[in-house]
Amino acid sequence: MTVSVPVLTLMAIAVYVAYRHMGLRVWHALACLVFGFLLASTSAASEITSVLTALAHEIQGFLTNGQGR
Repeated sequence: MTVSVPVLTLMAIAVYVAYRHMGLRVWHALACLVFGFLLASTSAASEITSVLTALAHEIQGFLTNGQGR
């Protein structure tokens, strides 16, 4: 699954908001980053990718059908 720039931008904004307003510490973010990289090299990576892809398709279908108004 390729990650588009808008998705990456939204995630960066979410991390910034969590850092500024929810008490996220830099070491928390770094621990999550390392965990993500380690998780990507496991056998669970393909299942996570398929779940995220299905979720993205569901959201896209929800918004495309006019139900997101």
